[in-house]
Amino acid sequence: MSISGVELIPVPGVRNFRDAGDLPTTSGARLASGLLYRSGSLHELTEDGTRHLTGLGLRTVIDLRSQTELDVWPDRALGDGVAVLHLPTFPPRQISAEEIREERDNEERDAEAGRESLESLYAFMAETAGPAIARSLSALARPGALPALLHCAVGKDRTGITVATLQSALGVSDAEILDHYFVSNSALGLDQGPVLYLDEYGVERHSRPISRDLLSAFLARVREDHGDARAYVRAHGVTDAELTTLETAFLRTA
Repeated sequence: MSISGVELIPVPGVRNFRDAGDLPTTSGARLASGLLYRSGSLHELTEDGTRHLTGLGLRTVIDLRSQTELDVWPDRALGDGVAVLHLPTFPPRQISAEEIREERDNEERDAEAGRESLESLYAFMAETAGPAIARSLSALARPGALPALLHCAVGKDRTGITVATLQSALGVSDAEILDHYFVSNSALGLDQGPVLYLDEYGVERHSRPISRDLLSAFLARVREDHGDARAYVRAHGVTDAELTTLETAFLRTA
């Protein structure tokens, strides 16, 4: 299925699966397809889905979820030939039963929490996710790491900023990045409004629709603090050699 020119790849048991490449850059080159995929988690992956992913030749899976999410919803293994890296976007979080109850009450009381909670999330990620994003990019630059799959829970927010940072560092325009990111709404059924789900603590929450403004604000904060995405990831540990490796792997000229 194609949404706004982005092809969603049907993989049984995996949500929001698509290629993170096949996008033009401002230099006239194009990101190669078939090297980096993005999606939701693999905990419901079926046998047919496993065969599909195996057919893509994946060498690396990068899981951006928390340890608690992994414990509750472990990914289905793809085989010995696939390296699985746990590189959580958020710092470890300790939460008490009382805090869980308070969060549940807040979610029920605040009818306007959707927009505010997502804005807070993206502001938090802009401030704290740099090291995790850098670790993911360094992992993709390792010899033999590609093709790779990068995912969080549903492939929307944490995956969204990580993929967007890579795309921006490789020269993709904001317009292309934002269109690619926004596909998650339709892919997850969020174009019809919020969707209820149980989080890893058993708290009922709303998965909220995203907007281009959210990721645009994240990228603007990156530039405000560092100048551009390349300087941002360098500041958090990505080396010039790794950036060159990623350019060599991903950029194709006509």
